[in-house]
Amino acid sequence: MRISEEEIRKLTLEAMSELGERATPELVKKVVEKSVAKIGSAPGKIQSDTFDSGRIILTAFGLDHAGIIAKITQAIADAECDIRDMSQKILDVFFTLIMIIDISNSPKDLKEIQTDMNKIAEEMNIKVFMQHEDLFRFMHRI
Repeated sequence: MRISEEEIRKLTLEAMSELGERATPELVKKVVEKSVAKIGSAPGKIQSDTFDSGRIILTAFGLDHAGIIAKITQAIADAECDIRDMSQKILDVFFTLIMIIDISNSPKDLKEIQTDMNKIAEEMNIKVFMQHEDLFRFMHRI
């Protein structure tokens, strides 16, 4: 069974209520992810395929220098993922990157891919964030 949009909405509202004035998008996301994980591990409840699009949103930014896009795209290729859309912008010495990546055919899960990206971020002195596209959509509807 997959978790519905209404269930995600309910979990998000509960998280926001629980956090009160401390609620930030990052904290709400963490609380919702923990709630979804708990539900997913309960017998007869939501399975690990909670998110069904198989796509993730990758955002990266930092000071521009040679090789950033090459390293990120090589890691995506090595994980057997498919880049579905990409937008990059360089503003003077700063760069930004937004990608939609399909991980449904990858032998790696999101956490493993995130670990790879964290290594690249540290090595290249940039920031890289990843999250399921479904969670991204649900979080931005509220």
